[in-house]
Amino acid sequence: MIMRCVRVWKTVYCFFGLYLFLFSGEVAAERLSLSEGLKIVAENSRLIMISREDEKIADAERQAVFSRLLPSVSASAAWTASAHQPAALFGLQTVAVAERNFLSYSFSVQQTLFDFQGKASRYNASLAALSARRFESQRTRNLAAMEFVLAYLDLLETEKMVSTSEKEVEALEAHSRKAQSLFEEGVITRNDLLQAGVKISDARQRLLTVSTLKRLHASRLNSILLRPLKAEVSVQDIGEQPDAGFSPVSVETAWNLAEQQRPELRIADETLRALGFEETAKRAEYFPELFVKGGYDYTENRFQLHEGNWSVTFGLSMNFFPGGLTGSEIRKLDFQRQKLAMQRAKLLDDIYLEVEQYLLQSVTARERLHVTGDSIQQAEENLRISRVKYEEGVGTGADVLDAVTLLASARTNYFKALYDLRKFEAALYYATGKD
Repeated sequence: MIMRCVRVWKTVYCFFGLYLFLFSGEVAAERLSLSEGLKIVAENSRLIMISREDEKIADAERQAVFSRLLPSVSASAAWTASAHQPAALFGLQTVAVAERNFLSYSFSVQQTLFDFQGKASRYNASLAALSARRFESQRTRNLAAMEFVLAYLDLLETEKMVSTSEKEVEALEAHSRKAQSLFEEGVITRNDLLQAGVKISDARQRLLTVSTLKRLHASRLNSILLRPLKAEVSVQDIGEQPDAGFSPVSVETAWNLAEQQRPELRIADETLRALGFEETAKRAEYFPELFVKGGYDYTENRFQLHEGNWSVTFGLSMNFFPGGLTGSEIRKLDFQRQKLAMQRAKLLDDIYLEVEQYLLQSVTARERLHVTGDSIQQAEENLRISRVKYEEGVGTGADVLDAVTLLASARTNYFKALYDLRKFEAALYYATGKD
């Protein structure tokens, strides 16, 4: 009997677990947090992956340039078959000087000794280009993170707006039911009942609008996370404490942070360094290149005293007249440096303006949040008083409807200020170059 009961309970337990697995997936599903989403974006974003490939390309270019600093090693081998055996005439006598069919091979190593920093400068330019590419990858990561954070906050904000609209519709419907009861009792006129119906219709339209906007923001977030657009997404709220985000700083401090950390400025600096090294490398073409070459040559020839021979050569090479090409390329590089320097100055001004804009907007949003902090409770109390007056016949239905609208407006203003503050804080993080 006891064993039978145990088997029955095991069966019930298994079916219960299967039920939870099949039908309670939404309950057990975890809500996506901001940090988890940022991790997914950092690992799977297509923009970041493309930027990483560009970084690998720049590193491969660096390795290619570095190979020019190393010795050049070459080897060759050949087998020659002649129609006639090579020979020479000495008076009336013919003397063979080489084999008719013979094997030959050679091996040589050549190394540049000094070229007035030409190849070294090109390598330094490739290092600067690689550094600029890494800063570009950092900028891309920040852009992808910024896009995700804004989409995340937009979804949170629309969720609050949907909740606010739903509460407004519920309050209006409750008032409509009360008005219908009073109308049937002959306490109020039909006009009050019609006003409630019109207000409910307007509130339901707003609810449909924000619900559609919520679905669009959810699809946008899924797109950023490389998920199906129609997939269900549930996000965690980041809290409503106004001091939980970016701590206020002065404009001068924010400017200094941006000038030191903003990847765009670092990219411009590294590009300027690369152009400077490229110009040095080009100027080196005006001077000779000193090199040393050593090798071994073998030619199969029994008529020759030494078939194989070692050699070493010290030499100079120089292009005396390239047709003005070097000078033109140097002037081109100089113009590029001047242009980039002006672009950097303009970029710095734009960054200063961007930082100041987001800083002032975050301060304004924080003040708005402080102003609207108590408005919700005041609006709720106003609605309660209006309902009591209406039920006692002292107030009017219009007062109740206005109170419901005022409460919805207070909630909307509060959440708008809250998430505006979060967005401007995130924008200020990006504007000051924080990773």
